[in-house]
Amino acid sequence: MRDTKSEEIDLSKIGTERQNPNTMNLDKMSVGEALVAMNKEDQKVAKSVALELPQIEKAVKQIVKAFKNDGRLFYIGAGTSGRLGVLDAVECVPTFGVSPEMVQGLIAGGDKAFVKAVEGAEDSPELGAKDLQNKGLTKNDVVVGIAASGRTPYVVGALDYATEIGAKTISVACSKAAKISKHSQIAIEVDLDPEFLTGSTRLKSGTAQKLILNMFSTISMIQMGKVYGNLMVDVQPTNAKLVERAKRIIMLATNCDYETAQKAYLAADKNVKAAIIMILKNYDKKKNV
Repeated sequence: MRDTKSEEIDLSKIGTERQNPNTMNLDKMSVGEALVAMNKEDQKVAKSVALELPQIEKAVKQIVKAFKNDGRLFYIGAGTSGRLGVLDAVECVPTFGVSPEMVQGLIAGGDKAFVKAVEGAEDSPELGAKDLQNKGLTKNDVVVGIAASGRTPYVVGALDYATEIGAKTISVACSKAAKISKHSQIAIEVDLDPEFLTGSTRLKSGTAQKLILNMFSTISMIQMGKVYGNLMVDVQPTNAKLVERAKRIIMLATNCDYETAQKAYLAADKNVKAAIIMILKNYDKKKNV
């Protein structure tokens, strides 16, 4: 029986599948040599991402616009791309104190695919559309399709469905002339040199995607007033380390000592922003209730 799927995908035309001339003898390198070679490749990533800043800026402005209209941000992808989207989404909650609904990550195969690959899930455009349908996607939302190769059917299906609904669409690929770019309104294509290990897109491609998603969430949250100076004043103190970070943020924002910060933190019911205001305005919550 012929493998029709392999015939449909010409890997030679996908940028992320190119062989790296700098690591042709990778199997013969010492540990030290391999580390140096890998580090040299990694240093190229940020420079490649920088070339896409104009498109990234358009994307961030679109995300901010959606947030201001009560819209949501959806990341959607398969494999490493999907996992990176989920990671960025879940970290918005403790970092910026937003609802889990505001930024969401969807991965082909569902939550279980985060720790174990689900065979064939990424090859279904219908599944990408269905996952967004199940989230009740609206025209106020933004969908970011992530695919290192730039061709993942699951992502294409999701972007097409989002377009039908009237939602805004953004694509992030690590290959030029990416297929998903034709299915999105704002296309980001990072032109990377071949991977250190041929075709292993969890490496430089994954790093590039993480850098871009960091920009999407962090800069948009700054625009939404979630930051004071460069302090994350909406941090959620959900563990001992974050409780101490919250107090330190209060100290840095008000130039007060630890004891004053701690008293204000408790008096403000552990709300960092409220504690800062109480100190700066010399406001006693209990006396002003």
